[in-house]
Amino acid sequence: MDLNSNRILLGALLGVAAAGGNVLGGVLVAHRRWSDRYLKYFIAVGAGFMLATAVLEMIPESLALASDSNGAPHMIGETPVVFLWVLAGYFLVHFFEHTLAPHFHFGEEDHHDAVAHSHASYAALLGLGIHTFFDGVAIGAGLLVSSWLGGVIFVAILLHKLPEGFTVASLMLASGKSARAAVLSSALLGATTLLGMAFMFVVHGTVSYALPLSAGVTLYVAATDLVPESNKEHGVGMGALVFLGVAVMIVAKLLFHF
Repeated sequence: MDLNSNRILLGALLGVAAAGGNVLGGVLVAHRRWSDRYLKYFIAVGAGFMLATAVLEMIPESLALASDSNGAPHMIGETPVVFLWVLAGYFLVHFFEHTLAPHFHFGEEDHHDAVAHSHASYAALLGLGIHTFFDGVAIGAGLLVSSWLGGVIFVAILLHKLPEGFTVASLMLASGKSARAAVLSSALLGATTLLGMAFMFVVHGTVSYALPLSAGVTLYVAATDLVPESNKEHGVGMGALVFLGVAVMIVAKLLFHF
């Protein structure tokens, strides 16, 4: 894979921007300067865009990377190996977000009894930390394949960075922590994003495994975390925004290629 100084610089800029989204989300919820309604818009559009990015870009590129010289994907029985990595990424996030932190959900936490004890908020922070680490891995892996792929993965991830910061900060506040602790927790998520990207650049030879693993993480966040949050809203508005996210990704893909 092409790993030159320009690509590393681009990765650093995208990583800092993505991490900044986490911090901004934490600051806004800690100081009550953002309506929860706007957060739901980000969640809905981000859900559609992330799903389309995983299905239309990340998985096809993963299949291409894992193919032999004749273009045939490596198989285990009748199944391309790539899909096993996608499945592993999906359940990796499920384990950390919804097994270790069973009350976890995206958005502002208003069920204080569910996170009354510190360990609940810290378990959620651990789950989100694993998730944001793979945010960085996904951007880095995409950039190692092409600037286009890295760019669309970055946009998909940026759209849910604000909700991540909102989520972890509100969990900290709901468990009795201070506003400072809430902001610091969102900053920690930003740091793990940068760590994931740095890790990917160091072990760039593993991109053929990291990209499908990240695709599974992306699918999980979009389909299991973000879409259900959007579906909580009544009416067609939020559903339409999910479709808008998909449409934006498809239009961008068509404009780039044609």
